[in-house]
Amino acid sequence: MSSSNYLAVRKEWLALHEEGVLEPGLPIIDAHHHFYERPGWTYLAPAYLADARSGHNVIASVYMQAQTRYRREGPAALKAVGETEFVAGVAQTHGGSVPEVAKGIVGHADLRLGSEVCEVLEAHVQAGQGRFKGVRHLSTWDADSSLVNPLSAAPKGLLLDKAYRQAARQLAEFKLSYDAWLFFHQLPELFDLAKKMPDTPVVINHCGGIVRIGAYEALRSAVFDTWLQGMRQLARLPNVFVKLGGLGMRINGFEFEKGATPPTSHELADTWRPWMEPCIELFGADRCMFESNFPVDKGSYSYATCWNAFKRLTSGAGADERRALFEGTASRVYRLG
Repeated sequence: MSSSNYLAVRKEWLALHEEGVLEPGLPIIDAHHHFYERPGWTYLAPAYLADARSGHNVIASVYMQAQTRYRREGPAALKAVGETEFVAGVAQTHGGSVPEVAKGIVGHADLRLGSEVCEVLEAHVQAGQGRFKGVRHLSTWDADSSLVNPLSAAPKGLLLDKAYRQAARQLAEFKLSYDAWLFFHQLPELFDLAKKMPDTPVVINHCGGIVRIGAYEALRSAVFDTWLQGMRQLARLPNVFVKLGGLGMRINGFEFEKGATPPTSHELADTWRPWMEPCIELFGADRCMFESNFPVDKGSYSYATCWNAFKRLTSGAGADERRALFEGTASRVYRLG
């Protein structure tokens, strides 16, 4: 866990706060989680299933690329297909169980390949055995490189790159979505890209890349204003969706990990409300979906507490809105059937 984005998962600390599961019958599709297999950090299917089975009614999940089990040999452009092969195999092994882990898979393809990316997309689709639903090529950049995960650092202006855009436009031919992980000040670049690929679902990860540490710690009000302006602009595009979650990372600056005990679901809901409620108001529930972002967010709170917080956050919403947020939007966008 060498990245500045990652907080250590402390099981003993997490055990200091446990709370009963709210509304245990509410169906949930976890729209974003990972498997990790790195020095000092392993989080594979058994660990995820233990979290997902901690009391909430998680019926399925969407797996998000994490550079896990890439191919060791063969063309460089196709090495990421190894992750899709591995995750599809895991899903098949656990087929018939609840939750249906990795019912959808989002993998990495180097979109700088331009039109040549089609070979990679075809390989992913074949490897996914019907589960491959989309692509994420990370585009996080900041002048302060310490804010960026070194495993996913991108050059400045990647979303404006001609070859990148040419490849992104190929996704529609394969009926694939595009997941965007970027920082809040890059949202205008995403708007410019998304409006040029109207037939492709574009999914903003982690509420739009909120950064409130480093140079931004003293500019938190300005960060909020810039973020809101970017999200308001993106909400004008009907092909753009938002994942609500991913706010347990160090870069978010909420400092949950610094407490003597983990945060309660009340505390999480109150902290997240100023960021998540505008997303729901701007995009509508049918264009928003909840995500755990586990195991990354596990450094700040438990899986059960996370989903309790989402339920508290939406306690005043109507049944149809909640169904969309917890299950329907993810199922539709990722074509889970």
